[in-house]
Amino acid sequence: MRPTTAQPANRFERRRAKTRQALIGAARQILAEQGGTDVSIQAIADRADVGFGTFYNHFESKDILFDAAVADALEEYGRLLDTATADIDDPAETFAASVRLTLQLAASHPEITEILRFRGLQHVHSGTGLGPRALRDLEVGRASGRFGITDARVALGAVGGAVLGLVQLGATSDLDAAAGELAAEMVLRMLGLPAEEAHELATKPLPVLG
Repeated sequence: MRPTTAQPANRFERRRAKTRQALIGAARQILAEQGGTDVSIQAIADRADVGFGTFYNHFESKDILFDAAVADALEEYGRLLDTATADIDDPAETFAASVRLTLQLAASHPEITEILRFRGLQHVHSGTGLGPRALRDLEVGRASGRFGITDARVALGAVGGAVLGLVQLGATSDLDAAAGELAAEMVLRMLGLPAEEAHELATKPLPVLG
């Protein structure tokens, strides 16, 4: 399911929002299929089923569209994990579950997985998607003493790189659930949890990914 936002106030605004989302959806598909943006505006418009001139009513350039498409996909990813981990209060358990659920995305949300592979690293510290959510949990864990870190931003860079490395490995190898558990355990140990507790949290039953 796409992220939900407040509904536009009138018919014109609703139509405009629908067209904009169609262009973003087309750009997401292209990114997931080829990883790059070497495509004409006409091809994007055709895929979105809108007129060529309509493109410029919404975006000044392809780069701006593709940035919006990445942000849209990462925001959907973040909301999926937010929903799945909503009942977990412990930031360490949230991190463990998020790492493992990310590996499951390849089967349930392949488009998001491919965009994560190709563009995720550039957006680890962006203001949308998983980045701000992970930073929030890292700050909570640091302030409470749950995580043995001194700089949440540096920790986010390290954790983000580890998770995206796992996504890349999953795209080129056959990884099972045990690989996700091992990766989650290593992330928790990197954040300062004792080995035994990290293993316990990394192997707990997972919440359902919507």
